[in-house]
Amino acid sequence: MEESTTSVVDDAQGSGATAPDPWANSSFSGGNIVKYLLLIIFDGLALWGIIRMIDLQSWLVLSITVVLTLVVNFVYFSRERIPGKYLLPMSIILLVFAVIPVTYNVYLSFTNSGTGNLITKEQAIDRLERQVLPASDEARTFRAEVVRDGADGFVFLFVDEATGEVFVGDEEGLSDADLDKVVLDENGRLESYDGEPVLTLKEKNDNQDLILSVLVPTDDGFLQLSGFNQASEVVSRYAYDSGSDTMTDLETGTVYRPVEGTFTADDGSQLKPGWTVPIGFDNYWEIFTEPRIRDPFFRSFVWTFVMATLSVVGTFAIGLLLALAFQSDRMKFRRTYRMLLIIPYALPTFMTILVWRGMMNETFGVLNEILPWQIPWLNSPNWARFSVILVNVWLGYAYMFLVATGALTSIPSDLKEAAFVDGATGFKAFRKVTFPLLLVSMAPVLISSFAFNFNNYNLIALLTDGGPPIPGSIAGETDILITYTFTVAFEGAGQDFGLATAISTIIFFLVAGISAISFRLTRSFEEIN
Repeated sequence: MEESTTSVVDDAQGSGATAPDPWANSSFSGGNIVKYLLLIIFDGLALWGIIRMIDLQSWLVLSITVVLTLVVNFVYFSRERIPGKYLLPMSIILLVFAVIPVTYNVYLSFTNSGTGNLITKEQAIDRLERQVLPASDEARTFRAEVVRDGADGFVFLFVDEATGEVFVGDEEGLSDADLDKVVLDENGRLESYDGEPVLTLKEKNDNQDLILSVLVPTDDGFLQLSGFNQASEVVSRYAYDSGSDTMTDLETGTVYRPVEGTFTADDGSQLKPGWTVPIGFDNYWEIFTEPRIRDPFFRSFVWTFVMATLSVVGTFAIGLLLALAFQSDRMKFRRTYRMLLIIPYALPTFMTILVWRGMMNETFGVLNEILPWQIPWLNSPNWARFSVILVNVWLGYAYMFLVATGALTSIPSDLKEAAFVDGATGFKAFRKVTFPLLLVSMAPVLISSFAFNFNNYNLIALLTDGGPPIPGSIAGETDILITYTFTVAFEGAGQDFGLATAISTIIFFLVAGISAISFRLTRSFEEIN
């Protein structure tokens, strides 16, 4: 048997054929081992995420995680479905970083999410019930000590000053202490409990805010620390009745009923915090009907469109002009000039914008030091808008110059020579031949540049911060839609995430619509090819 096997191998080697690889179809080949290790890591992370989602009761994310995990294992443990093995990773990335954020953003736009309405109803009820009335003169008092429980937690020991009973408690509740676990020092003071030493004064001071904010539930209310070593029994100010779904103020007797995610009394007064609930199209309706929101929204929209359009036109015109100039063989030191021209594109924009802001300072800026006039670059509405477009064109012309240079290089010189033979002038050859062919390559770049400038938050935030301000308005003279949205979401007296996400959803569909129309219009350029 060995001789026949050897002869077969020898014959294969002698004939130039390759001997079969015993590992070729094995499940333990190098590539499969790497695949299995990666799948084990992926499944481990997915299992950890599933456990976390169960703890957080985030059922939607849990469902998505389970489905994705099953799909990944089904595809990669199969010997078939080869296309899916290549498409699946990018599909998951698209889902996680594009589809889910956009979907969640749209969902929030139909809710009242914002200051005071960021949690669930159960959490809101718990926080309201933990708002307590000041301790009365008849309230029980306790001596208290703090003992560490694990790395970050604390356990409190309470001694009733009237009866001498010892209790142990935390934010979960109060119970009788196991006296066998109590260790006293020589002076009769608590030294440790259940093997954990009492916190030193320094440790208490380091965790002061956390320790003093803890409320320990009791049968009649809560134990609240009034110092590191003293506690009193207090009662809740609000009581929730699950049968009628109402919250009652025990001090005044006022009854509050849930209205759009907030407990509201008959006189319109509300309790905070509330909770997040769907409110339909109220946010979108407010954008178009509420003057304090509508007026700055439309003003910002007009300015956003003008700024994005002028920026694209300006950068394209200057970039193309420079590309045409440096395409000429008669231009000397072209490489040196090209390197100098791309400096604005090479430098970090956040740094150069701040440099421009300093240069445009009306009092100390270098521009007003050089020029014979005192120009309010950033303090006058019209000058501030001009400054925004000027800086944006300076930042973007280098990119257009590079793209236009590449596009011009790709245009066959035979076409221009044919135009000249037919009697066309230089300008007419450019207008009839070069420019249409150039637009075929650059139309997508111009559309993407418009979309970028439509949401160019960094430029406005770093150069003008939306100013100069408009009296009585939450938006400034140079605020574009994205900075106006940021103001609504994070600045001012109250944060309104629902309204801000409604505005950002409108921005998304505006940019998508303008881009779709632009791409449709640019199809005519393809016929030139």
